[in-house]
Amino acid sequence: MQTVQLYDTTLRDGTQGEGISFSVAEKLKIAQRLDEFGLDYVEGGYPGSNPKDIEFFRRAKELRLNRAKITAFGMTRRKGVVAHEDASLQSIVATGVEVATLVGKSWTLHVTDALRTTLDENLRMIEESVAYLRSKGLDVIYDAEHFFDGCRADATYALQTLEAAVRGGASVLTLCDTNGGRLPREVAEMTQAVVRRLPDLRIGVHTHNDSGLAVANGIAAIEAGATLIQGTINGYGERCGNADLIQVVPILQLKMGYSVVSDETLRSLSSLSNYVSGCANVRPDDRQPFVGRSAFAHKGGMHVSALLRRPETYEHIEPAVIGNERRVLVSELAGASNILFKAREYGIEIQRDSSILRELVETIKEMERQGYVFEEAEASFELLLRKATGAYRPLFSPVGFQLVNETADDLGRTALAEAIIDVEVAGERLRSTGQGNGPVNALDHAVRKALARNYPEIRRIQLSDYKVRILGEEVGTSALVRVLVQCSMGSRSWTTIGVSTNTGEASWRALVDAIEYGLMAIGANTVKSVTTGAQKDRWNRNDYVVPKAQ
Repeated sequence: MQTVQLYDTTLRDGTQGEGISFSVAEKLKIAQRLDEFGLDYVEGGYPGSNPKDIEFFRRAKELRLNRAKITAFGMTRRKGVVAHEDASLQSIVATGVEVATLVGKSWTLHVTDALRTTLDENLRMIEESVAYLRSKGLDVIYDAEHFFDGCRADATYALQTLEAAVRGGASVLTLCDTNGGRLPREVAEMTQAVVRRLPDLRIGVHTHNDSGLAVANGIAAIEAGATLIQGTINGYGERCGNADLIQVVPILQLKMGYSVVSDETLRSLSSLSNYVSGCANVRPDDRQPFVGRSAFAHKGGMHVSALLRRPETYEHIEPAVIGNERRVLVSELAGASNILFKAREYGIEIQRDSSILRELVETIKEMERQGYVFEEAEASFELLLRKATGAYRPLFSPVGFQLVNETADDLGRTALAEAIIDVEVAGERLRSTGQGNGPVNALDHAVRKALARNYPEIRRIQLSDYKVRILGEEVGTSALVRVLVQCSMGSRSWTTIGVSTNTGEASWRALVDAIEYGLMAIGANTVKSVTTGAQKDRWNRNDYVVPKAQ
């Protein structure tokens, strides 16, 4: 089986992306995780540029790596300076790494206008810099910056820069699409030309995503004969980013037959993506290919119906292979198959030919028309499904609520909201009041006070987010309001929804669902059967009709 080496530059090139930064401790943890995943090279940083990277290389010596080699990045010597006196090259040697990655100019425009030197001097800078690092015992990967643009401008000179690196002793020549502007056909043709010109050298590729083609260009180079590919986790990097190794790895292994990582390691791909995004404090991209939350999410009823029979009808790979999971969404596009899939997920049995299933389909479509969005609030959908099928026993019954909003005083102190709520638990009607910095906060406090005696587990449930959106074209009191409430318990979170012409009513509905779902998830038991008129065990479709404003 053919092999391709993986070179990660998340810790250097990735941090050049806007909003991306890692502490030294985080960089060390990521390096360890990348090694465990099976990468060949981990570029730790540019020691000639900042103290953080110098500290990383000092502490990286203590890492116990099984496979990955830590590389230090740097530039060729400055014009007019001998290699052994160049500060950048000396900083690489000082790190004690075994592998150095050296970048040099391939494009005549950059030589004459950026470096402001001669073409011959640039060739000497490349050869002498590589040779100096080789003399210090380092293996050298040469990054030919702007190679594809340079080839387009002057192919003869671009190839001469590669030959200069070879004379210096480079073991790998990496062809870079630094501006991210080339097309896969161009990358393939130029890479193939280099492979033919230098058949005994390992050829790598480094691509940027400015045209949305970083992964495609990297794969094109591999198909043309390159055997090393550089990229970053989640595609982080300068401007529009780099080739995303989270996409590159499964494409190479699952679709092209290359040996990249073990099957067991591949199953940790999604967790690796999430781990690095967590370190970067960046929310994971739901639509990221392969590992995104939406990558295997199915919404259309026709799709789900086929999927239940043969998953490959609408999935290009089995999601578990890369550590992801299949999700079926419920919306106005849903059919009976969507509901059957979700019911199985919740452990609820529904017969395909049952009247309950037909009513559920109609009810959900109507509720979505009114403003409910169950794909954003699956906890509310699960409660609805349990009520419809008899797999629900209420833990408490909401009876009613009142909200009093206090305005800010002349001193500008924060206004408070007060809530008065009535619930029924075990046949006993309870009234409680709560104050908060908003209506939901006040309702939350009041509900907790009312339920704490019967359900002490409620203290584990935290209100973590609250969103309000005005729906439709109506204005004023006739406008529909959608409220989403998110609660959490440890690492688990869930979202519920309420829709009404009244913000307080919509908030109340969403909050009641959120609290009850949380108690149900904890495993709280009903104290006694609850059968008030406000909320019955028996499902009534009319309970879900949003009332019109009076």
